[in-house]
Amino acid sequence: MIDFNSLNRYRENNRIEAKTALGGLPESIWETYSAFANTLGGLILLGVEEAPDRSLHTVDLPHPQELIDEFRQMLNDPHKVSVNIMSAGDIYSLEVDGDRIVVIDVPRADRRDRPVYVEGSTRNTYRRNGEGDYRCTAEEFEAMVRDASVTTPDMKILQDTGLNVVDTESLHGYRRRMEQCRPGHVFEQLDDETFLESIGGAGTDEDGMIRPTAAGLLMFGCTNDIEKEYDGYQLEYREIPDPETYSFDSRSGDWSGNVYDFYFRVYERLRPVGKALREALANCLVNADYYGSQGVTVTRSPGMITMENPGNMRVEPNAALSGGVSDPRNSALQRMFSLIDIGERTGSGIPNIFRVWREEGLSSPKLTELIEPDRTVLTLPLTVGRKPGEEQVIRADEKQLPIRDRIRNSIIQFLTDQPSGTAADIALSTGMSNTRIRTYLRELVEDGIVVTEGVGGRSRIYKLKR
Repeated sequence: MIDFNSLNRYRENNRIEAKTALGGLPESIWETYSAFANTLGGLILLGVEEAPDRSLHTVDLPHPQELIDEFRQMLNDPHKVSVNIMSAGDIYSLEVDGDRIVVIDVPRADRRDRPVYVEGSTRNTYRRNGEGDYRCTAEEFEAMVRDASVTTPDMKILQDTGLNVVDTESLHGYRRRMEQCRPGHVFEQLDDETFLESIGGAGTDEDGMIRPTAAGLLMFGCTNDIEKEYDGYQLEYREIPDPETYSFDSRSGDWSGNVYDFYFRVYERLRPVGKALREALANCLVNADYYGSQGVTVTRSPGMITMENPGNMRVEPNAALSGGVSDPRNSALQRMFSLIDIGERTGSGIPNIFRVWREEGLSSPKLTELIEPDRTVLTLPLTVGRKPGEEQVIRADEKQLPIRDRIRNSIIQFLTDQPSGTAADIALSTGMSNTRIRTYLRELVEDGIVVTEGVGGRSRIYKLKR
């Protein structure tokens, strides 16, 4: 994480905190411990000071082992910290430029251990941003408490809410899709109420009444009813093609506004780009903290697709990229999607997305966590990647082709993967302008490779000649 031989190159940031500690273990160390544990993890460096130019320099600690022993002892005091998340190798002394320092490598706490607080009070819960440690807001604290629960928030049975909040059209659309995916499934013969219970969309409350679960409301409810449970609920899709803008959101009033319908409305717009987007879109919706702020936003532009959801990642980012770990924020929603063959339940979703982009020669996706407010952002470039000394590359066997041939090949590949498409669809999938794509489409039509359907304009359909 850090090259201690070049310590002066580093600055305090959201993952490095320097403390001289010449007068003993500083009291503020516990705020930083809490902050790092509740955010991304980080290094606390004892025996290091920040110079006027903000560079870091060592100061020799007279008794580093005493600081280590005191810190370890206090870690196990429940009146000092709520949980000890440190391992033996996370705390050690080191000699740098002849000076002795102590390194405390605070990991990111498992979501089951968060919130990590100090001094015996949940009020003393901290997080870390670029400016240092800060006391958590009530909303941030509550979000960590929700994530720490054994059951996911969407499994909650909604008291005082009837099944009349379920949009029948959405539910029946889901049932038809499930029949196509799983013909002959035992759920086919169930009435709607029993079906909802069977898939996790409803449950029995303390009085024996059948009520929707939070997942059932999100998946099949309507915006007005969903907002009664989730104040900040919003699903938004923005499309920025050349030269027009297309968008819709859950508050427009001309559709249900629920998660199920949003998924398919968005996927219909993204489908020409590739099947890997099914996984990315489902992952975004399944892992959203719907109690959070700003809602889910999907943006499609000529050069990229961006998917944002409220809430940080429940799995450490490197573990998510490695795969094999599945810890969805909304497990009931995930099960509903899996019953219609959408989404992975083995933790392979994120690695699969990165693999597909790599195999297609596209620029690598980017997975980012933001705080204040917590958001997870997946950026999916639609432009081909670059390697040092090379022009843009579409496929490994096309590296030496002129740009004109690469573009023509990318259009042909699109129309091979998809039965047809408009110029706008092809432009978005290749990251080029509509005007430029239409020029190459005309060439391909003249060469007898592509044929057209329709009267012309934006609605004209292009297909490969068979």
